[in-house]
Amino acid sequence: MTTGEGVAIAPFALAENSDETTAEDSEKAEAGNSAPVSTSWDTDIKNPYNWPAGKKAWQVGMAASAAFLASMGTSIMTSSHSQLMQEFGVTSTAAIVPLSIYVFALALGPVVGGPLSETIGRYLVFLFCVPIGALFVVGAAVTHSFAALCILRFLAGFCFAPCLAISAGVLNETYKPEKRGLPSTLFILTPFLGPGLAPAIGSFVTNRKGWRWTQYTMLFFVAFTMLITIAFGRETYHPVLKRRLAKKLGQPVEPSPPLAKRARQFLTTALIRPIHMLFTEPIVGLVCLYASCEFATLFTFFAAVPYVFQGVYNFSIEDTGLVFLSIVTGCLLGTLTIIICDILLYRPQVPLHPAHMVPPEYRLYPAMIGSLGPPIGLFWFGWTARPEISWASPVVAMVPFAWGNLCIFISTMQYISDTYHGTTVASAASANSFARYGLAGAFPLFTIQMYSTLGIGWASSLLGFIALVLMPVPWVFFKFGKGIRARSKYETASY
Repeated sequence: MTTGEGVAIAPFALAENSDETTAEDSEKAEAGNSAPVSTSWDTDIKNPYNWPAGKKAWQVGMAASAAFLASMGTSIMTSSHSQLMQEFGVTSTAAIVPLSIYVFALALGPVVGGPLSETIGRYLVFLFCVPIGALFVVGAAVTHSFAALCILRFLAGFCFAPCLAISAGVLNETYKPEKRGLPSTLFILTPFLGPGLAPAIGSFVTNRKGWRWTQYTMLFFVAFTMLITIAFGRETYHPVLKRRLAKKLGQPVEPSPPLAKRARQFLTTALIRPIHMLFTEPIVGLVCLYASCEFATLFTFFAAVPYVFQGVYNFSIEDTGLVFLSIVTGCLLGTLTIIICDILLYRPQVPLHPAHMVPPEYRLYPAMIGSLGPPIGLFWFGWTARPEISWASPVVAMVPFAWGNLCIFISTMQYISDTYHGTTVASAASANSFARYGLAGAFPLFTIQMYSTLGIGWASSLLGFIALVLMPVPWVFFKFGKGIRARSKYETASY
């Protein structure tokens, strides 16, 4: 996602310079969804770009509500750790598995969401995946088997993941670049607010009703998402809409390509190429490493915060849940920073370059500024979380971390979106999603051991040193990005 013109959140991001080929490139790549239509498509009212503002806003609402639902599922069970240990008789590490395995399932979003939405359309993915996921959420709430709980949590995340993955595509297909700033900014906030708000909600629910009600609570958000989807959601995928229009006009429609051809294309775009880019493209590899480490560090807080505030400050479950609101505060400040950078630093470059040819490096200002946040926040958190220092200090320390994390993620994804063209953007973003959710799911599993072995100060400092080592990444790309892009094996921006 971008605050200016390109959008990228999960896997299928398309850049400013590739936006006008969003429909065109994808139609060529997804042969069989394309069809000859009237040359008036650019002005046709069925084109999502030409929809009324209110209708467009509801598509943002549909995507945002689904993204919030999927992301809140990652952390709503944070406060259920002790209850899971007691009820199922499992170890402290095992009690974190239901959280981690849900996050692992979200990593499959690009693999499932992209091909599925390109076959049946974006809208049907929202319409069917969310209620199917809700069935597994109910199963997780009523099961009395820990193994079943883990499996059902994985399946719930697996069903919600496609909605999270394709939301960026919905915005790409609804708003042209010059109109995408505000809706994209509001949208990207929702999947980051989920991990911050869900522990606060879950702590009160767990303490007063039991851990099973964390799952029932998710059903209220499922109902809200489905209400918006059914009442106001519409199909936005251009190839599907063009195909429908061609049929309505009585024009010939190309048959779907053979299954083998679609399978090869899927393997290339969603699996083979992302892995190849991850290890051969410096931009993709380093951006994924940086964003993934900071995203995974965010997820360590789901285990570290209860360990620190209940162990050091004797916080209750509910008080501990409220600590996570500092992450929400940091995300809001990060969003504000990105908007300011876009207005003051990026947009002034637009008239100085040919249309749609602003060098991608100008997208990196928020990441360069935000790179200061994670190391400062982590060192501050680690060395002030002690009984003789007020609890307010480590709580406030989480704000600069969350601020920097959001700035780094959005800015670097904007950079990737503007750097690569066509379907290669989807592959690069898929690599980012795999890496982020893979590490994010793994980190909480060893957080407690790390903090108990190293101590709060040195455990947080270890994460801070990682952030410090990776801090130069956006600065290096800002300085040398053009030369690095020129040596890429893939099609990249040459300006």
